[in-house]
Order: sequence, then structure tokens, then C-alpha cells
Amino acid sequence: MWDRYHHGLISADDLKWKRMWRTLLDFKIADEPLAREMSAKFLEILPTKRILFPHTMEILNYLAAKNYGLHLITNGFEKTQRSKLVNSGLDGYFTHLITSEGSNSLKPKKEIFDFAMDKARSTSGESIMIGDNLDADIQGAMNAGMDTVFVNHINAVPQIKPTYMVTHLKELEDIF
Repeated sequence: MWDRYHHGLISADDLKWKRMWRTLLDFKIADEPLAREMSAKFLEILPTKRILFPHTMEILNYLAAKNYGLHLITNGFEKTQRSKLVNSGLDGYFTHLITSEGSNSLKPKKEIFDFAMDKARSTSGESIMIGDNLDADIQGAMNAGMDTVFVNHINAVPQIKPTYMVTHLKELEDIF
């Protein structure tokens, strides 16, 4: 569903409830009101989760100490993403939260990256995208002329060539 959303084939509202609908259908439950209720509950609970990838705080402190300007670009929903940042203690690390809603564009489209660079008062030559989605993050940033770091925590075989590839966040210290 996220892939369909990234490519503009479904709306944000459809993504929110249809992902639950499709899961219910796997169990032979065709109940749209239940799917919509589950979606609302999921979006309420999701931002309260605080589990981070290993070395997240360590690498954010490392990058902040080196005075890197950090910005977040996401296709996630504005309200949910802001809550996730606050609840996980990450909100103080990022200068800007760029969402598809706020930019009127979706990763991997070039426009959301251009919007982010404009907000950050940066150029593609001064920017680098760190992401774990080859299509939305890496190809999208490449479309905007940015260098990329693919965080390959699932040992995927990339069909595109990012500038850098790491398997865990601690390895970012070798790049930055």
C-alpha cells in the first residue's frame, strides 16, 4: 500500500484504512467499519512507540556535535510524524520536518526534495539523504541530484547504486 501511495496511485485516506481492510480480508473479514476503526486506533497508538534502531541516539548526537543540519523528509502523515518525534525524544535533533502533506509532493518525486532543500537553504551538492527505502529515499534523492546513504538493515540487494551503503547506523561515523 505504501508503494502505491509513494507513486500517487492511492490517496492518504485510502492508505490509512485500506491497509487494515486488506489485512482483515486475509482473515476473510470484510468489515469496512472495523478497518476504519482499526486504522484510527493504529494512528493513535503508533506515535507512542519509542523503540529506535540501534545506535540512533548515538549517531544523532555524533552528527549534532559536528554541527550537521538535520532535516526529516517523510511520506508519513504530519500529525503522526510530529508525535513520533516528540514521544521518541528525537524532536530536538531536526530543524525541519518535511512531510508529503506539507510539501504537496511525495517521495520519490524530485519536488519534495527540492522543497526540503529550499526549507533548509541548501543545495543538492551540500545535502545527503540517509534512508532505508531504495525507491522513496534513495532513488528520490538521486532524482534531485543528492548523494545518498542507503541504510540496508534488511540486507536487500539494491537495483540502484546509492553513493554509500551501510548496514547499521553506527557506520555513518565512517562517512561523516
